[in-house]
Amino acid sequence: MTTTQIDGALRSTAGALRLVESRTTSPKTVDVAEYVEAIAAHCPYLARSVARGLTGWTVYKARGGAADVQAEVFHAGVRAAEWVRPWATRPHGALVCENIVVVGAEQDALAWPHWVLKHLYGPVGLMFGKFSAGEEKTDRHGSRIPAPPVSFLPVRVAVRPRDPRLLERTPDLAAAVAVAVDDGRDAFEGIPHDWKEIKEWAHHLLPRQ
Repeated sequence: MTTTQIDGALRSTAGALRLVESRTTSPKTVDVAEYVEAIAAHCPYLARSVARGLTGWTVYKARGGAADVQAEVFHAGVRAAEWVRPWATRPHGALVCENIVVVGAEQDALAWPHWVLKHLYGPVGLMFGKFSAGEEKTDRHGSRIPAPPVSFLPVRVAVRPRDPRLLERTPDLAAAVAVAVDDGRDAFEGIPHDWKEIKEWAHHLLPRQ
């Protein structure tokens, strides 16, 4: 598989995130166990993923300015996505979920990285989510979803019959996910690798009011 290589070059934003805890299935620096147990009632895959050790957590601490933190969250998301991609064709690949936890970041620090990442990787069959600490939501049935104790981005293999329904606000992306096949392409083909330019590219993807 061809993978995306954007971490080799020096970045002015490097250091805006400090790695607190490398990938683990049972993080010690953040308490997510009770949350995971509660959220499993809303996700048909989570309990099986956890039981098989396929739900991972990597914890970072924000330590830079807002723009630099966004850039480094984006790079962390790319690394997680490229780690998940090969699992799509393996047994139990649909259960793999990697979670990027960002502690101490401003409330909107994950917004732009999430927006860009889901558009880059949806066409190759990955789904990115975004959860903010303390944010309460309801599912599509109107049931309350437990508020997360930390802010994080999850990335997992898309479930094509189901996930396009979660993308109603981005119909073009929903259509891409519905037919997504990972052919090994570089997810950044034809797209700039500099974060500022990537954000400019992503502006045209914003839904029109």
